[in-house]
Amino acid sequence: MARGRLLISYAHPDDESFGLGGLIGKYVAKGYEVYLICATNGDVGTVKPEFLEGFESIAARRLYELDKAAQILRLKQVFTLGYKDSGMMGSETSNDPTCLWQAPREQVAARVASIIREVRPHVVITFNKYGGYGHPDHIAIQRATTDAIALAADPSFDSALPPYQVQKLYYSSIPKRQIQLGIVLLKLRRQDPRKMGRNKDIDVQAIVDNAEPIHTMVDISEFYDIWEQASAVHESQLGGRSTPRLPKPLRARLFGRQGFTRVYPAPTANRVDEYDLFDRVKLDDDAQASPFQTATRAAAR
Repeated sequence: MARGRLLISYAHPDDESFGLGGLIGKYVAKGYEVYLICATNGDVGTVKPEFLEGFESIAARRLYELDKAAQILRLKQVFTLGYKDSGMMGSETSNDPTCLWQAPREQVAARVASIIREVRPHVVITFNKYGGYGHPDHIAIQRATTDAIALAADPSFDSALPPYQVQKLYYSSIPKRQIQLGIVLLKLRRQDPRKMGRNKDIDVQAIVDNAEPIHTMVDISEFYDIWEQASAVHESQLGGRSTPRLPKPLRARLFGRQGFTRVYPAPTANRVDEYDLFDRVKLDDDAQASPFQTATRAAAR
């Protein structure tokens, strides 16, 4: 029997665990193959000196953590593109010509398209157009991945591998109510929601303002343990947690379902209409080039 294949195209070592650790655990447990593209080495991340002992660089430390997380999550394969981390929007590092944000969009798209032809995923997940919280690397890989799906299906794309058509593309999302609740809690603690994160450079209100409609809700409430285990190995990045752990019943109520925007096939209405990323997916690998090439290019604009 054919196995479903899921490809996650993200930017940094830790994005896979912090954002999708529970989801990955769920689909691997169901027998699906899950692959990951990690576009940067995370070398601009803030790391305390004690976490660099025995490592030659921040990138080496973060890729080591990614490898450990991949083993816990049982990822089928991890593809690292090796771009430099861009840092936050407007920072000096985002102007570095070797960082992902400055890399030609068509170049990154071609590399992702080649991976798509190799993996032949039925479903692809990347960030939304705002890059989750406005991170330039998230935005860059979202744009390149959206382009790459059409490119991988295009017979004129020069590659040793044959064209391949992905059946579904999703942007990861967070239900607005969850973020709005978080803003309320931040204000109650007298914290500024527009200046959050270790470096006070994350605008939580902007996340709400740029949220996209959710069409798919996946129950990941039974996979918190593996989510936390994978997140915890990213020690240099606070193990995915900078606030006290919530009791399991409360976590299940608040964060037990994960939302996604379905870009293709295009939804008929902006409402939740499915609860499984592989709903209506054919696993016979006969998907070929289709009008999706046009649809994804339009969605990227």
